[in-house]
Amino acid sequence: MASKIAARLEELGIALPAAPAPAANYVPYVLSGGMLYVSGQISQDEAGLITGKLGAELDTAEGARAARRCGLSLLAQAQAALGDLDRVARVVKLVGFVNSVPGYTDQPKVVNGCSDLMVEVFGDAGRHARSAVSAGSLPLGVAVEIEAIFEVA
Repeated sequence: MASKIAARLEELGIALPAAPAPAANYVPYVLSGGMLYVSGQISQDEAGLITGKLGAELDTAEGARAARRCGLSLLAQAQAALGDLDRVARVVKLVGFVNSVPGYTDQPKVVNGCSDLMVEVFGDAGRHARSAVSAGSLPLGVAVEIEAIFEVA
């Protein structure tokens, strides 16, 4: 029998990317005490890194698309850690960092790109606590980086 979440991803037309390898001295995720902590995932797609500053090179809609790509990588890491996304009992928290110019204030709208994805995939179990903060720069010049905490069944 196919996984419920795998079927939901297929219904949404979503194919998860390969789980990105860590770029430095850390692990992509830690499973501890019924919680899965996924390291920050940077904005990238099939063409490569999604770079730029919100409020300069990128607008809010482009930032939200970049955040959605971070969410896909978060799901890929969770899949790698758990073997089956049906083991995710709840998305507990997202922490989003938005590479933005001084005075840019739509960080929450940008991180909604990831938040909306979690609710699309997991329904009410995808609703989560969240932070959405500005960063003066991010690794490799990416537009967005998001980390996640999942409760595991």
